[in-house]
Amino acid sequence: MSSTTPEWTPDSWRSKPVKQCPEYPDQKALQKSLAELKKLPPIVHPREIVKLKEHLRDVAQGKAFLLQGGDCAELFDYCQQDVIESKIKLLLQMSLVLIWGADKRVVRIGRMAGQYAKPRSSPMEMVDGREVPSFRGDILNGFHVDERELDPNRLVKAYHHSAATLNYIRAAISSGIADLHRPLDWGLGHVRDPALKAKYQEAVTFLTDMLRFMQTIGADKSHNLDTVDLFTSHEGLLLEYEQSLTRLLDTPSAPGTPSKKEYYDTSAHFLWIGDRTRQLDHAHVEFFRGIANPLGVKIGPTTPASDLLDMLRTLNPDREPGKITLITRYGASKVADLLPAHIRAVEDSEYKQTVVWQCDPMHGNTQSVSGGIKTRRFSDIFSELQQTLRIHKEQGSYLGGVHLELTGDAVTECLGGSEGLDEDDLSTNYTSFCDPRLNEKQALELAFLVADHYRSERKERREGA
Repeated sequence: MSSTTPEWTPDSWRSKPVKQCPEYPDQKALQKSLAELKKLPPIVHPREIVKLKEHLRDVAQGKAFLLQGGDCAELFDYCQQDVIESKIKLLLQMSLVLIWGADKRVVRIGRMAGQYAKPRSSPMEMVDGREVPSFRGDILNGFHVDERELDPNRLVKAYHHSAATLNYIRAAISSGIADLHRPLDWGLGHVRDPALKAKYQEAVTFLTDMLRFMQTIGADKSHNLDTVDLFTSHEGLLLEYEQSLTRLLDTPSAPGTPSKKEYYDTSAHFLWIGDRTRQLDHAHVEFFRGIANPLGVKIGPTTPASDLLDMLRTLNPDREPGKITLITRYGASKVADLLPAHIRAVEDSEYKQTVVWQCDPMHGNTQSVSGGIKTRRFSDIFSELQQTLRIHKEQGSYLGGVHLELTGDAVTECLGGSEGLDEDDLSTNYTSFCDPRLNEKQALELAFLVADHYRSERKERREGA
């Protein structure tokens, strides 16, 4: 740390301006909840966090691909076996497609086991002609209009729901839900579009044939074929909650190397700073500059290219590869104008090939249709991702991942896709309490977009060799 950088402590953020900070009317109850959180065990372990950092270093260097997805606003009610399993299976299906297409290892991070807080543009909203506090996620208040008062007891509830969700994720994976020896068990029944089903079947057949060959030569004994790593993430919005779960712990190191302690935010493996809270001189950047977890930063139309290097120098002064993921979210109509300058600012600096570039094609493409229903057009999501892939190729950089709001359920929240959902279809199964999510078919289609891009690239290289 340079002599000009103030010393960091887990509560040094309190000296900075803070946005999206809830003002609890009952401070005594708040302090009671925070004291309880500080005594509870970590939700994740430093060894897991370090393992993810190693994976993300590979992504930054172009050796792996990052798939991150899950709910916009996770609800406590989603802590159920079938809901958790449907998300795991969808992420596994998508990663199978990406492995087949990109010919790279896939790093999986779920927006789950903690994504309970949502930033809001206004503290109040109108519901049925009545002005009430905005719904800010289950960790703060309830969606029902009679539950809109901030309740500090929900902080402890969020901890227990996160821990229970992660516990079942681990149990399901260790029990063989991700066994690559049985890819057909992942189910194709929901994929009714013949072309999409044929594409997915091609990927499954490829892996099945590969595994059959490995069995023939006796090379299939690795436990890596029946399990996967699935890491957890959420937006680090509520700093009082994050501070309560931040612990000074031993950093896992190789035998014979000196031991050291670092601060780990044990609420999740990976946390990100949102577009509304990434001000360099504010509390969120101050808090996250001191923790050892890998971090994401949302980058949008209001991000000056000059801010990117200041952000990287603040959050990653040692230039650790994979420490920072830049999550770009512009909107389909703006990405071509904004992304090239952002890429050049980073790739022409000392941070070249240290960051993970990740595309979030969801948040810049939200719109309201008749009746005030929020939705996103699949064509816009598809377009932003397609343009982002092309621009990174032109700039000589590597798009290392996608960041998607999705669900394993057959929801009707985003327009278009192979199902051709229109505005009249939105009411069929619109269940999100916040932003619209891709359903399983739309999410798979995006996985195929990325897969086809990298398969085409490999073909071009072969033909040009």
